[in-house]
Amino acid sequence: MKAGRRSPPQERPRQVLPDAEAHSQSFRQNREARRIALIEDYVELIADLIEDGSEARQVDIAARLGVAQPTVAKMLSRLAEEGLVVQRPYRGVFLTDEGNRIARASRERHDIVEAFLRSIGVSAETARIDAEGMEHYVSAETLAIFRKLATGGR
Repeated sequence: MKAGRRSPPQERPRQVLPDAEAHSQSFRQNREARRIALIEDYVELIADLIEDGSEARQVDIAARLGVAQPTVAKMLSRLAEEGLVVQRPYRGVFLTDEGNRIARASRERHDIVEAFLRSIGVSAETARIDAEGMEHYVSAETLAIFRKLATGGR
């Protein structure tokens, strides 16, 4: 080849689209996961703050999520309407039984994803950060495989 000329790009085989119903199902699943992710982030953080021995106060939630207090106030109202938290004046935010259930399930998924990432060589800090997003989107089937691989099949 002469200098300055590039070789033609390699053609990739064309991917066949799944049928419309199967294709739309994956998008519906992703939208639902996005909707639930925010709720899970809040209840998991509230549980962590309470377990750490302190109250879950609006100011602490805002600081840890990196959002403004009015954003937290709006979300806490939504969580209260959904029966996941109880807000007590001059106290803090407390989880209901359902809020605790969601927090435990979210924490378990996070721990499994983080352990899997660590098992394949991802650094502890990166695994913690990546797991924070992935935990909400991973299917039960994938999560079971992550658990199996992270524990060596135990």
